[in-house]
Amino acid sequence: MSSDLAIKINAVSKAYEIYGKPIDRLKQTIWRGRKQFYQEFKALDNISFDVHVGQTVGIVGSNGAGKSTLLQMICGTLTPTSGEIQVKGRIAALLELGAGFNPDFTGRENVFMSATILGLEQHEIESRFEKIADFADIGEFIEQPVKTYSSGMYVRLAFSVIAHVDADILVIDEALSVGDAVFTQKCMRFIRTFQEHGTLLFVSHDMGSVQNLCQSAVWLSDGYIKQIGTAKEVTQSYLQYSLQKVYGDDQALDSISAGDQQREYEPQPEQKLTENSYGAMMSTQGNLTRARGWKTGAGEIVSVKLMNLTSGSNDIFEGGERARMVIGAVAHQDLVSPILGFVVKDRLAQDLFGENTLSYSAKTPTPVRAGQKFKAEFEFHLPMLPNGQYVVMASLADGDLINNIQHHYLHDAVIINVSSSKVRWGLVGVPFERISIEVDDGE
Repeated sequence: MSSDLAIKINAVSKAYEIYGKPIDRLKQTIWRGRKQFYQEFKALDNISFDVHVGQTVGIVGSNGAGKSTLLQMICGTLTPTSGEIQVKGRIAALLELGAGFNPDFTGRENVFMSATILGLEQHEIESRFEKIADFADIGEFIEQPVKTYSSGMYVRLAFSVIAHVDADILVIDEALSVGDAVFTQKCMRFIRTFQEHGTLLFVSHDMGSVQNLCQSAVWLSDGYIKQIGTAKEVTQSYLQYSLQKVYGDDQALDSISAGDQQREYEPQPEQKLTENSYGAMMSTQGNLTRARGWKTGAGEIVSVKLMNLTSGSNDIFEGGERARMVIGAVAHQDLVSPILGFVVKDRLAQDLFGENTLSYSAKTPTPVRAGQKFKAEFEFHLPMLPNGQYVVMASLADGDLINNIQHHYLHDAVIINVSSSKVRWGLVGVPFERISIEVDDGE
């Protein structure tokens, strides 16, 4: 295996024998393979891809696609029926809840057992135990049998172990979804640090998290690789596929391919800003003709504009201004209760802010006939944004909060370029009006 590869998966398949009746197993043994009494189910079929050292790869797919089977084979707890998997370095995994711990052992005993399996010596585990217990933060439950743990406590201890075994490769399979918010943040901080030197395989149904954490992604479907590419490309395709499964044959979501290559962000010259100034140079760029997404044909977004209500320029913003987002659309079929909305996302696909007309249309339904044009307006104060490139997702739906159909969905309807921003902390900035430090000389 090449020195720059952490994992190499070559033509891997995993098949299971499915017997209709228990006696068929005995018949199969007696006939010694000369006659088949089972049906073969392939959980994975001829899977091949490489993971480079230091890379973070997302694995996406619906339940039953083969994700967990693949991860278990990478970790060595399952053996491929055919093909080969090569792994370089120590691998630690947080797989489905319930795997890896003995329910009758205490938390302490499971820590020693799991860390030993992962390659640590007894003295190494003893020297790290206090750190593992502190990270898990489950108190006196560390001395209780694991079968008495809640799902959140279980994940706390399991993640704490894999975070302290000096793994080269980390595998996480959706298990963090059961943790509480505080512990999840702690885990994400560890993962961010781990990504600086380690290799990560990340399985999640949260496409935002996959785009946020991963450089590339693999989409599994019914045991096959359906798509390999950048995290953005794969998650956008999977999002459309998932929605199509929800709609079934009622609506067909036709893919919207990008036209010209999207222009890259070019930094602007640094501006001289006064003390406590949060000024920035924000410029907007329409991208409707190049935006990816899907549509059913029932309606179409024809324009998305961000307007400056504070100054005379509609295209240049500094942050903090009153702004108006205007989404224009046309109905190709009668729409009973159309919903227009948008979300501003950063380059990691994190949702920063957004809104839709659902709250308005729920009280005041506004039906639109085929051929009619309509629009939605949203007025707000534009937040301060750090330097970078942002995109506006825009969508047109019809229905209500519970039942609705997305008729037109555009990932990158507008591009916002921000340069010379003084915002340093967080995803967005707040214009503080006063900053001071004082010494109280009183008693």
